[in-house]
Amino acid sequence: MLAYARALVGRCGVLIPWNAILLGIVEGITEFIPVSSTGHLLIVEQWLGARSDLFNVAIQSGAILAVTLVYWRRLWRLLIGLKQRDNRSYAGQLLLAFLLTAVLGFTAATLGFKLPTSVLPVAWALLLGGVWMLLAEAIAARLRPASRVSWTVAAVVGVAQVLAGLFPGLSRSASTIFAAMLAGTRDRSAATEFSFILGIPTMYAASGYALWRTLRHGGAAHEHWLALGVAFAASTVTAFIAVKWLLGYIKTHRYTLFAWYRMALGGALLGALALGWVH
Repeated sequence: MLAYARALVGRCGVLIPWNAILLGIVEGITEFIPVSSTGHLLIVEQWLGARSDLFNVAIQSGAILAVTLVYWRRLWRLLIGLKQRDNRSYAGQLLLAFLLTAVLGFTAATLGFKLPTSVLPVAWALLLGGVWMLLAEAIAARLRPASRVSWTVAAVVGVAQVLAGLFPGLSRSASTIFAAMLAGTRDRSAATEFSFILGIPTMYAASGYALWRTLRHGGAAHEHWLALGVAFAASTVTAFIAVKWLLGYIKTHRYTLFAWYRMALGGALLGALALGWVH
């Protein structure tokens, strides 16, 4: 584990945890771009040191705060417009997807599932996920165009979100976006919006649960709260920039660029594993 950099000291004499800032930046950039934030964090932690579950979930919440700020107008219109049939339907579909995620995710946790600490499954998930994205884009392009989210799409997206949580490297955003596109919502922007908005209650709930579990077991005393705070802030800022850029990018581009990036990174990681550079 790298020691915290001591190049900059605040006026109060507090050392700035630069490795935590780097982890926050990595999380912010990769949480919504379909390249797997969890996978990238596992890779980066090979050099910056592993963090607690609370730290990892909390910096994801920083990214979720960013997307909340990006979509605040959409969320407000949805909230005050529940008397309208379309808004009630959309809110119900979000609730269905969230409940499926919560129930299946809690079941997995109860059964003792834990994220792997090895880079190998991440490498394969990145590589095969990139291939899957290329195929899904090609298939979706041939299907009849549709921009609405159906109840079937909501259910499929909820399950896809759980699978992404169980297998780091798949990417929550990639899994849910392409699940929505193949299940009936062909419009890339509509599928992306549903995926991103669904992530808001999902990750806030995950953060709340992780905080409760940490406090219950006395883990708060061992948590580096300064590192968590600055990583949260770094994640929020970079995620806001990344989401704004991505929403503009997908208006005129497919996700093909990210698929090729995933395959290149996955292949590079497999090579690094063979050489013993990572584990």
